[in-house]
This record gives sequence, C-alpha cells and structure tokens, in this order.
Amino acid sequence: MTRQASEQVVGVDVGGTFTDLVMIDQATGAVRLAKVSSTADNQARGVMRALAAAQADLGALDLIVHGTTTTTNAVLERKLCRTGLITTAGFRDVLELGRRTRPQPYGMKGEFRPIIPRQLRLEVPERMDAAGRVVAPLDEDAVREAAAKLLRLGCESVVVHFLHAYANPAHEQRVAGILGECWPNGFVTMGHALLSESREFERGVTAAVNASVQPLLARYVSALQRDLAGGGYDGQLLVMNGNGGMVSAARVAEEAAKTVMSGPASGVIAAAYAGRAAGIEDLITYDMGGTSTDVALIRGAEPSVSNETEIEYAMPIHVPMVDVRTVGAGGGSIARVNSAGLLEVGPQSAGADPGPICYGRGGAEPTISDANLLLGRLDPDGITAVEGGVSLDHVRAVFDARLGAPLGLDATRAAEAVLRVANTRMAGAIRMVSVSLGADPRDFALFAFGGAGPLHAGALARELGIPRVLVPPRPGITNAVGCVVADLRHDYVRTLNRALDTLDMDELRAVFEAQAAEGAALIGDEAVTLTGTRRIHSLDMQFVGQTHLVRVPLDDISIDRAELRRRFEAVYFERFRVELAEIRANVVNANTSVVGQRVPVDLATLIDPAGRKTTLAEAQRTGREVYFGQWLTSPVYRRELLPADAVIEGPAVIEQMDTTVLIEPGDVARCDAQGNLLIGIGAAA
Repeated sequence: MTRQASEQVVGVDVGGTFTDLVMIDQATGAVRLAKVSSTADNQARGVMRALAAAQADLGALDLIVHGTTTTTNAVLERKLCRTGLITTAGFRDVLELGRRTRPQPYGMKGEFRPIIPRQLRLEVPERMDAAGRVVAPLDEDAVREAAAKLLRLGCESVVVHFLHAYANPAHEQRVAGILGECWPNGFVTMGHALLSESREFERGVTAAVNASVQPLLARYVSALQRDLAGGGYDGQLLVMNGNGGMVSAARVAEEAAKTVMSGPASGVIAAAYAGRAAGIEDLITYDMGGTSTDVALIRGAEPSVSNETEIEYAMPIHVPMVDVRTVGAGGGSIARVNSAGLLEVGPQSAGADPGPICYGRGGAEPTISDANLLLGRLDPDGITAVEGGVSLDHVRAVFDARLGAPLGLDATRAAEAVLRVANTRMAGAIRMVSVSLGADPRDFALFAFGGAGPLHAGALARELGIPRVLVPPRPGITNAVGCVVADLRHDYVRTLNRALDTLDMDELRAVFEAQAAEGAALIGDEAVTLTGTRRIHSLDMQFVGQTHLVRVPLDDISIDRAELRRRFEAVYFERFRVELAEIRANVVNANTSVVGQRVPVDLATLIDPAGRKTTLAEAQRTGREVYFGQWLTSPVYRRELLPADAVIEGPAVIEQMDTTVLIEPGDVARCDAQGNLLIGIGAAA
C-alpha cells in the first residue's frame, strides 16, 4: 500500500456504564488508557472526556476507531425517529403480521409493537412476481402523494419496501429517485439495497430499523466529528459495525442498522485476535460489564457471524452481525426478592448513575458489584468511580434488610446467593452459544473480559466443565482494544432461491465476483493502511420445503454442483445429525465478505514489560479475607507488577486499573508471553 502507516491509533468504546479508551503508538509501543463514566444524554461528551483523561493530543492522532451503542440503545428503548413506509398495495401489514411465533413459550399474553405504526405505513399500486417480472406498473403519482402525506405526518425518514424487490429492484429504485426530488433529507432506505433477501417480513423490519435510527446516528456522528475537529483532529473516524469490521463515519449512517451490535462485536474481535496470538483459537467469549453480559463463540479464530439476529421479539435484523447473545446480568444488575419470595438478579440495572451502593453516588439497591464487595472480592478502597464515603457496614445493612431478612440469610450468605443466581443466568447464555448449537464447552477456553468478567469466570468455567480461562491484559477495555485491531469489512447477501439441480453455476460465480468487486472498491476508498484483502464466500442452503437455513462455507467459488451438494449435506449432518439424501437441496442466499486487513498490533504492550517485577512477592500488594463458602486469607497482587513467568495458586486476587481477577481455590494462573493470564480450572490446573 502507498498510504502512510497510522502510528497513533485510538480505540474508544461506549458502554452502558463506562466509556473505555486505548491509545497505542505503533511506532514506539507506548500505550495510554482511560475509563470514564458514559454520558447517556450525549455519548460524544463521554468520548471527549476519555480522550482528555488519556491526555491525547488530537492534532497528533492518526486514526480514531469508535464502537457505539447509539443505535443499540435507541432500538432497545424504542427511542426512534418518526419513520414512514411506502409499500406494495395490500402489504402494509407485513411488518405487523410477522411469523407464526409468540413472545413467550407459555401463556396467551404478550406485547408486540411494530417499528412503524400502521398510520405511517402507506400503500401504492405496483407489483413484481418472484421472478422479477412486472405484474403491475408503478403508480408514480401515488408515490408523490404518499411522500407528501408522510411529511405532513411529521416523518423524518422513509422506507421503500416492495414485494419481490430482491428479484427486481427497478420499482424501489424509481421511488428513491422520486423521493430524491421531494424528500427534504437523505434519510431514504430501500429495502433491497440494505438486504437483498426473499423474506419480506425480515427484509422490511431490517429496513425499518435502519430508517428509524439513521437520523440519530447521523446526528451523533456529525456532532462527534465537530467536537473532534474543534479539538484539532483532522484524521479519519471509523465506526465499528456489528459484523466486527469498520466503516467510515462518512458512510456509516447509510446502513445504520449494521451498527446495532457495534459494541459487543468489537470485544469478540479482540478476543479472536488475542486468542490467535496466544495459540488458542477456539474460544467462548464472556463479556460482563456494568449493565449486561455478552457471550459468543469463536472457532479457528473466526467469530461466528449470523444473518439472523433478533434483537427482541419480532425484531429480526437480517444483516451480518457477530452472533452475540446477551443477558441482563452485569455488575450493576439489581438483586431483589420477588412477590413469590424468590431471589431475582437483573435485568434492571443501577447503571452508571446512581450505580451500585458501593459507588457512593446515592445508589440504594443491592447489586452484583455490592455482593462482590461484601465477599471480599473487590477492594473497598479501589473501586472505579467511587466518590462517596459509603462503608462496608452500610452495604451490609442494605443486604440484611432487602435480601437477607426475606430469605432468612445473613448478609454474607445473601451476597453469595446473588452471585450464584447471576452465575446461573450467565451460564445459561453460554449454553445458548455452545450446547444449543451442538458445541461442547469443554472443547473451548473461556475468554473473560469486561469490568466484571474475570471475577466470575472461574465459577462459570467450573460449572460448564471448561478447562481453562484466558484473561487478556486489559479485560475492562477489551472492547476498545477490539476497535484498534479490527479490520475493514463489507458484507453482501444476494437471494437466489433456486434448487441446486437447476442452479446456473456460472451465474452463481458471477454473483460472488460482483459482490467481491463492490466490497474491494469501497475498501479501496478508505484512507487506512492495509496489509492486504481477503474474501470470504458462503451459501445459505436448505432442503426444499424447509424454512431455516444452514451456512455452507466455500473456499473456492469454482465448486461444481456435486461437491456443493456433498458439503451442504456434511454441514447439515454436523448440525442436526440427520441425513436427507432423498430430498433436493435449495440454494437461498449467496454471501460474500470482503475484509481489508490492517497492520497488526502487539497486544503484549498493553501492560508495560518494564514495570514487571522479578518475583511474585514483589507484586503482592496485601492480603485480605475472601469468601468461598468460608473465609480464606487470599494474597492480593498488582497485575502490572506480575513477573512474566508468574504462577499463582488460588485463592488469590489480582487487581488492575480496569478489573479484578479472582483465582478460586484449586485453580492455577500462569502468565504467557502475550501478557495474558491462563487459568487452569480444578483438575486442569
């Protein structure tokens, strides 16, 4: 590449509780870190505060990569822009009819709210058939009338979603041209352009989500760019997408739906990168932050990417995203005794403000962080963001009154119960990405990160039979590290929906080549230093008559029909342990990912090697009583001071700026050359 290599690179990730930043000078290896409270009302303020805390010289920075929760929060909280829909006559209710599912497995009640309300869904005469042939011509006057009505109703953005536009997008494209003449802004989403898939419900919801968050993301990115420019920054701003790749801030709002899983995806990318460097390529990632816990599966150093993410009931977003499962259990998750007398933990969270009781900001509800504090696992004098003078006795009194008394337990046992319930919920999420998909957790290592993840990782690994835990050098800012190491990436999906025995294999290869060419052109436009590009091809297939799809990876797009059938049957058998040789195979989607590979980053520099001591005793700060069913005296070490070849037998506590690592009795932790801690669990130790 002829571009000048970026030297000072910043990765910044906005979470529900904290905004994390890592700044790496790739020329010298110097690292600066920052962790500040997130500013929910305007995330840009938190980003600027993190840059200030790291003493970043904005004028000297070469690249900033940002993971954002702007779109995620907007979707989950339904704080969306007013959006209209123009669709095929007779199909305005597709977004509401959905699939034959229900919000809960049991019971007859449930709530469902479509992204776009019915009064903002307007029909116009037009129709294509499934082969892309015009059945009814487009009524252009009706389009203009619909646009005028949506504007009168206060819509800021609009979706164009026609039946079978994936087969022939001509009518959607013409409507976009008409809207270009009368719509006052560029917030126009064509369903086929975002997702060229046959299923009209999923395609419509994905487009509706995109349009509903597009203005929000555009305003946020513009505000952040103004703030950065005001501080002297004139470099490139890249934004993490949910697929684990990055896209230019100038382009990100065009496909805003792709950023919905931006934050969680960056952590998974960092885990894959760190695991590859450590020689551990099969991982279950476990990211426990202040608000929630995210888990994902990595095989062969490649994160699992899904085209079928459902953010909540009846809200499928069918664009490629890292397959992350989330549960509402974080350090700030609130514990309560419900009306049935049972202990519940989460999903409600104390957030960053007021936060857990131990933060000293007025929090009054017992949380997971408070439970860890009572059990000696956290240092009462060193918790990040503590501002008040809350004592252990005060926290203990709250646990006694709110949890202990109703449950018949003392404060210590109540705190232990909170952690057991929370661990059970998090173990369930790990089973969703492993056991439920046919993977045995015992074949993986648990990659523990997030501000609270390393505190619980040992207990979770023991419950699931996972033999070892990998804790990276900076667990609490791993999502920000993911921003620094992530590649550029563009994903494409094209629906073919043909039986394999009738599919034109030359046409299939032409689709793959066209997708790859478009992705390469977009990556070539970015002012980012790359070491090369690679293509990833796959097909979504099914047996004729089935609904759900399996993904068949392809290492050669020149594959012949017989070999493709063999590979599909092998993938299907691996997933379901069933052979259906007598049923015809169907090719539904052709998928291509184009990845622009960035310059490697040495993660070992995240902990300064010069600061390490030569003996374990020199790295020990103190000792304290920690509860493991009984109180045990446990040494407390500073992570930055540990010798490069340290071996630590549990029980022990390892503290650092961004997290606390708990080594349980019977477990053994060892440092590796990358600065990771590898914890052997029980017999595996």
